[in-house]
Amino acid sequence: MLYYYDKHELVYKRVKRRYMILFCLLFIAIFSIYTPLIIKKTVVEDFYEPQTIVVRPDTTYNFTEEKLIQLIKDLNIKFPHIVLAQSKLETGDFTSKIFVENHNLFGMREARVRINIARGTQYNHAYYNNWYESVYDYAFYQSRYLSKLNTEEEYFQYLGESYAEAPNYVEALKGMIRRENLREIFENE
Repeated sequence: MLYYYDKHELVYKRVKRRYMILFCLLFIAIFSIYTPLIIKKTVVEDFYEPQTIVVRPDTTYNFTEEKLIQLIKDLNIKFPHIVLAQSKLETGDFTSKIFVENHNLFGMREARVRINIARGTQYNHAYYNNWYESVYDYAFYQSRYLSKLNTEEEYFQYLGESYAEAPNYVEALKGMIRRENLREIFENE
């Protein structure tokens, strides 16, 4: 069976059989290692009723924090200021070996039981073809495990208990959000 991620409800929904082949071809075209990605936006009419599909990979693989912020907004990721703080903390402000070589923004391990788009494991962490695949994978993770969390405190509690390896992870995130005014980035819409 094939599922798609509904960014409005933050859940997976089953793809109708008649659209599976079209979806598979679209997925292969977008995430193929050998095909350059030159897609800004793709809208497929009546593919998923009532929504449209928006595929927004960059035309370049160059990372900027502004592109990351925009992709987080485009994917409608829950608690985006926390997610941005996670990416900054996990990558040492986008300088760590795991980010530079694995394109992994969140220190994610390769998932074994949920949908993921990691290409494998390197340095004991998932690796991706480019940085935005890491963001898509985090969105899948959030949809699978965090979709029922409704408050920031529930989100922080989950991160502290089930995500973080460092004992002061949540405090570090909260401090970074305050110091760098990350909440305001996403409130100024």
